[in-house]
Amino acid sequence: MTTLDAAGTVRHIRHRLATRRRLVTLGLLVLLVLAFALALYLGDYPVPPSEVLRSLLSPLTGLVDKGVDFIVLNVRLPRATLAVLTGISFALSGIIFQTLLRNPLASPDIIGISHGASASAVFCIIALGLSGISVSLGALLGAVLTALVIYGLSWRGGVTAYRVVLIGIGMAAMMSAIISYLFTRARLFEVQQALGWLIGSLNASGSDDIIGMAIALALLLPLTALLARALDAMQLGDDTATALGARVEAVRLGLMLVGVAYAAFATAAVGPVTFVAFVAGPIARNLLAGSGKGFVQAALVGALVMLGSDLVAQHALPAVQLPVGVVTGVFGAGFLLWLLVVSNRAGKVN
Repeated sequence: MTTLDAAGTVRHIRHRLATRRRLVTLGLLVLLVLAFALALYLGDYPVPPSEVLRSLLSPLTGLVDKGVDFIVLNVRLPRATLAVLTGISFALSGIIFQTLLRNPLASPDIIGISHGASASAVFCIIALGLSGISVSLGALLGAVLTALVIYGLSWRGGVTAYRVVLIGIGMAAMMSAIISYLFTRARLFEVQQALGWLIGSLNASGSDDIIGMAIALALLLPLTALLARALDAMQLGDDTATALGARVEAVRLGLMLVGVAYAAFATAAVGPVTFVAFVAGPIARNLLAGSGKGFVQAALVGALVMLGSDLVAQHALPAVQLPVGVVTGVFGAGFLLWLLVVSNRAGKVN
């Protein structure tokens, strides 16, 4: 093969991968828009698409129907919007940890960060008698402190994926034990309140949660784009990445803090909704088949999983509304079993 033939082959492969990346992104966007429209339409009082559109445009057109506008703008739109924002946040947290640690099992709800947020929130509810925004702030603080402890215990002249995963799993077990102990000291109504938070739900979606998530994403997304530039080099190994000029430990610490922040803000808003962070990255990368890092696509998958799971939670059973965490737990557990079966057949976990 001549040099020209090789260059032509490389260009063809790059073009094919870029085309696949664009098609996957477009397909996920279309599905997300359809799911969002369905979330505004479905309910005990179905709202026709024309009325949904009129209601969304009512602040501009002045055409008002108080009943329909309340349902669409005050009930369904905030819930769907928060589902999308938290789905993006969980997904980006998951793919950051999975990429950094080169392990598809290394998501915040596996390595203890979500458990730290949960233990802190339960402590705020049971031991301190707090509720509302105070519990959310406690969860945020718990996630950050847990991540710092995991990072500190993993440090041995540097951080390796193996140590982070093992220590994270140990921290998750410890936080679960703390939660169990707190339950033994709590009154019944406190246990019910804590369990409602632990499952994860969008039932209390409000403007404060949406504004908080929007601000968090506006700050974190540029940082992610900046730090992710060094990931290609880091996938070749720390020594090679350092030789190529990457500040490995600084980038790793920065990305880990950003990943923790994504998980912490989403958990503070809707509770520790399980498995969204875990499944988004692997699904996106399977769709891409090696045609990119998958951050954008993982964010879209996360939003779609969160919004789709909430639709199922609300409408799958007549006269029963499930917390969204129940549906994501069932979906994520099935995906985990599938991943383990496929990995076992291949002889390894990629």
